[in-house]
Amino acid sequence: MADPTSLEQKQKHLETLRSQVASLEADLAANDVPGPWTPAKFYSGYYITVGFVLGGFAAMVSLLFNVVGSTVAGKYPLEIIRVYLTFPLGEKALPLGSQTGPSPFVINDGMILALGCCLYIGTGMVLGSLFHWLISRVAENKPMSTKLIWGTVLGAIVWFVNYYLILSWLQPSLFGGNWITDNAYLPWWVAMATHVVFGWSMALMQPFGAYVPYKRPTE
Repeated sequence: MADPTSLEQKQKHLETLRSQVASLEADLAANDVPGPWTPAKFYSGYYITVGFVLGGFAAMVSLLFNVVGSTVAGKYPLEIIRVYLTFPLGEKALPLGSQTGPSPFVINDGMILALGCCLYIGTGMVLGSLFHWLISRVAENKPMSTKLIWGTVLGAIVWFVNYYLILSWLQPSLFGGNWITDNAYLPWWVAMATHVVFGWSMALMQPFGAYVPYKRPTE
């Protein structure tokens, strides 16, 4: 006849072994969980993609800046859009939104100006990829003042390159006029301020587009 005391001891020993097995399995499962992934070098793809999105917001900020400034100066609120539209439409774009006679275009002026705003924002999204990548590359862990300086420099450089190295000869050769770079239509300081405001917006939004590795929640 089996000893009841011996059976009880064996049962307790079995429970202890089961507990140890469960503990070992948990340890092994924890070790199998990979650590958080981090890029081997600067994550350019991420910053370019995020910059594309942030650039749209920065473009809307700079456009709002122009709308308010134009209204205060007594000009048409979307004056900058009309001037920018002279690149595809020529001189016919200048009276958009203020014409009293029939429009020379198939679609109405409001639709053309709306498309011009979309084009303006789309251009900002493309530039945003460059701005965000470069500001994050050189000043991600620097003070905000450093980022604002970089935003100012980048905005001024893009303005100078676009206006005086590209558009100053490209628009006359294609459309027979230089309305974008002509100070009578768009003063140089307004164009530069628009680009600088865009650069400041990108600098201020840079922390929101910083890459943060995903951390798996632990029990």
